[in-house]
Amino acid sequence: MAERKLEYSGGGIEVYREGHKAIKVFAEGFSKSAVFYEAAIHTLVEETNLTIPHIHEIIRDNGRYAIVSDFIEGKTLEQLMAENPDDKEKYLAQMVELQEQIHKLTISDVIKLKHKLSRQINSLEELDNIKKYELLTRLDSMPKHSKLCHGNFGPENIIVTGDGKVYIIDWVAASRGNASADVAMTYLKLSLKSTETAEKYISIFCEKTGTAKRYVQEWLPIMAASQLASGVNSKEERELLLTWLDVVDYS
Repeated sequence: MAERKLEYSGGGIEVYREGHKAIKVFAEGFSKSAVFYEAAIHTLVEETNLTIPHIHEIIRDNGRYAIVSDFIEGKTLEQLMAENPDDKEKYLAQMVELQEQIHKLTISDVIKLKHKLSRQINSLEELDNIKKYELLTRLDSMPKHSKLCHGNFGPENIIVTGDGKVYIIDWVAASRGNASADVAMTYLKLSLKSTETAEKYISIFCEKTGTAKRYVQEWLPIMAASQLASGVNSKEERELLLTWLDVVDYS
């Protein structure tokens, strides 16, 4: 039996490497349905032409649920950016190309993005009813699309192998909807670490795709609410996300 090595721990999960396999072990509080839902979403994405790790099975690991998949040997795009700061723009352009590939697809069996966002906004106890109404009204006015959206797309979820093959991981937040919402979420995630990187990313995306920056910016308050609802943010991140909730028009 291959030796098991802890690769990551946080957010109620532990990821181990065991030979050529990754074992994602969920904390005891995770429901069976949540684990099976994550595996199902990942499997649906597997059936497209995107390069992602293959899921093998769901097991019980010392009484906890775990998903067993391929272990991808390589470095994340986030690590590569840190190691090669002069090439950051090149890596961001690569990220945009990958995101474009995702948005060209649609999977009818994944949740509609607008339904998901509406539920998340309504779940936020720190928002009063007026703020929820403003956000829900803005959400309702947004164009309805059915493109595949990753929902948590960022350089930490892109793995580059030694031979240059690229894998996209962490599909639990995937949905079908407006691609600009997905871009707004990526922008927010990047801005929590570096405003400069976030601005470079959105400029590259909008220039390459012919998307008006204002169109992406209109999604920012909605996606900030979505990120707040995830419950995985630090106190500082929550404070920053709350500043994005003001419903304003962008020029």
